[in-house]
Amino acid sequence: MSYHGVIAAGFGGQGVMLFGQILSYSAMMDSKYTTWLPSYGPEMRGGTANCTIVVSDEYIASPVIDKPVEVVAFNIPSMTKFEKQMAENGVMIINSSVIDRELTRKDIKLIKVPANEIAENLGNIKIQNMVMLGAYIGATKAVSIEAIKKALEKKLTGKKAALIDLNLRAIEEGMSAATK
Repeated sequence: MSYHGVIAAGFGGQGVMLFGQILSYSAMMDSKYTTWLPSYGPEMRGGTANCTIVVSDEYIASPVIDKPVEVVAFNIPSMTKFEKQMAENGVMIINSSVIDRELTRKDIKLIKVPANEIAENLGNIKIQNMVMLGAYIGATKAVSIEAIKKALEKKLTGKKAALIDLNLRAIEEGMSAATK
């Protein structure tokens, strides 16, 4: 059985919710069961934001995760908060462009991805969330790259459709960075 329970967390405006939506849509495209549960702080942009995504081959009993096995942290407060809650032998992926700290726990695998630098090199800092999504996919194989492409096509429509190729390149760079 394949089960992934991940929390993606950062500041509002970093693309955390889109990360979760694309991951959840991708799971559907792969014919998996999925839930996406957003959580916002008191302010939207600039406040804390996180979402919980579950991807499974079987029915999902609850979208709530008490002890996440996988965390994608976009900033220091998110890393600090969710490191404490993580299950043993979990995987934490951090944006090392923003987070300059080490984990205090030694029973968690840490993957550092310089998402901002990768996004800047691709020409758009806003796609750092897709770099992080790519890193997550590279580390976990939760969904297929084909499903990611379909999910991007579903989510990015109209004028935003022009961003699909750039987002795919960001995802591929993130996958590469996570598996180095």
